[in-house]
Amino acid sequence: MKHTFFIVLAGLMSAVLAHVGWFFSQQPCHGNGLDCQLEWMKTELKLSNEQFARIKAIHEQSSPRLLALAAQVARMREEYDAFEHERTTSGQIDFLEFAHFVEQRRAVDRECLTSTQRLVADTSQVMTAKQRERYLGLLGPVLQMGTRLTID
Repeated sequence: MKHTFFIVLAGLMSAVLAHVGWFFSQQPCHGNGLDCQLEWMKTELKLSNEQFARIKAIHEQSSPRLLALAAQVARMREEYDAFEHERTTSGQIDFLEFAHFVEQRRAVDRECLTSTQRLVADTSQVMTAKQRERYLGLLGPVLQMGTRLTID
C-alpha cells in the first residue's frame, strides 16, 4: 500500500511541477522596457530578429513624441477636472475659455491619432503580408475606437 501511495504522490507532484512550469513559461513579460513591451509582437507575429530590431528602432524614434502627447493629454485631463470642479462648486463656467479648451483637446486628439496611425503604418511596413494582416487585425478595432474617444 505504501508503494502505491508513493507512486500516486510522485505522479501528483510531477503533474503540479509540469503545470507550474508551463504556467511560468507562458507568462507575458513583466518589465517596463521597450523590448519587454514589444515582446508580444515578436511572439504573436513570429517576427525575425531583424524585423524585431527594425520595429524597436521605429518605436524608439516615435517614443519622445508619443510621451510628449501623453503629457499633454494628462495636463488636459487636469484642466478638464478644474473646469468640472468650477462648474459643480460655483455653478458657472467661462464658456469662451471652455470652447478654447475643447478646440485644444480636439487638436491634441487628432495629433495622438495621427501619430499612432503613423507608428502602426511604419511598423507594418517591416512585416510580411501575413504578419501585417494579423497585426492590423489585432490593432484595427483599437485604432477605430480612438476616433470615438474625443471629448466634444
